[in-house]
Amino acid sequence: MDDIGYKLLIVVKDGIYRGLLSIGDVQRSIIGNINLNDTIGSIMRKDYIVSKPQDSIDNVKKLMLKIRSEFMPVIDSDNNIVDVYFWKDLFEEKESQPLKKFNLPVIIMAGGFGTRLRPLTYVIPKPLIPIGEKTMLEEIFSRFGKHGCDEFHISVNYKADLIKYYVKSKNLPYDVSYFEEEQPMGTAGSLSLLKNKIDTTFFVSNCDILIEQDYSEILDYHQKNKNEITMVAALKHFSIPYGTIQTAENGLLQSMEEKPDMTYLINAGLYVLEPHLLNEIPENEFFHITHLIEKVRQDGRKVGVFPVSEKSWRDIGNWNEYNREVLSSYTNFN
Repeated sequence: MDDIGYKLLIVVKDGIYRGLLSIGDVQRSIIGNINLNDTIGSIMRKDYIVSKPQDSIDNVKKLMLKIRSEFMPVIDSDNNIVDVYFWKDLFEEKESQPLKKFNLPVIIMAGGFGTRLRPLTYVIPKPLIPIGEKTMLEEIFSRFGKHGCDEFHISVNYKADLIKYYVKSKNLPYDVSYFEEEQPMGTAGSLSLLKNKIDTTFFVSNCDILIEQDYSEILDYHQKNKNEITMVAALKHFSIPYGTIQTAENGLLQSMEEKPDMTYLINAGLYVLEPHLLNEIPENEFFHITHLIEKVRQDGRKVGVFPVSEKSWRDIGNWNEYNREVLSSYTNFN
């Protein structure tokens, strides 16, 4: 899915159509703690809507709009794939795939010094670093704006006046307000400044991450499971370039594996929170959001984890990632 840029795959065996596999199927399976080494047959759904050869193009388009499908396979009575209709081929460019709307507050944590991107951030604050034709801040606005969000609260500290000036100069169609730390307060300490100002479920995003995901699906998971906090996590794969060993009592060899691949879930820096949690953040104290998450978990309350794929998450606050994913777009201008 990451390699081809689609969130839906056609599954075939021996040349015969078997079903469709969506990113949602994979995510639900990871949430259900499935073994990542299991075959896709154990998670693949066979009840997806597909088109038949006799269906008209108009009916196919109506169906794709209804279910928000990236493409529609045409399957005959013998389960042969006759054709595949892609969204980009049936709809004009302006008719982007519709996203489920929700208008919830979004908090963007933009008060950090951007030390990982120095010396660039000595001049430009991290939220205003360019990503193509937009800044990081505008990119986050745009992604939530597509879901109908127009209320943004920005935590600022370092170069706060420059951030405010830039956003004002862009005349963006959003209601943007600021809350300012007098000193660095961690990744959640400044949220205490929003007590009694937010009374509904809200999103919190770091200002240096981009996530390729339908945000309404994260919200649906959060609400259906009645979580107090939902954190988005990215699958991250690591290859160990050495043989690993495990030992038992008295140093006896228990097992060994040559150059294993390991997979972990990494905190991606995007969260959904319930408003009462603002009252649980201490005032005027250095406090990370991980402290809040651990407090809620230790109290026996629900903290959910919504997984996304490795390439669906970009940490632009990292020099290597910024160079690889962003600066390459400028190579055509030399």
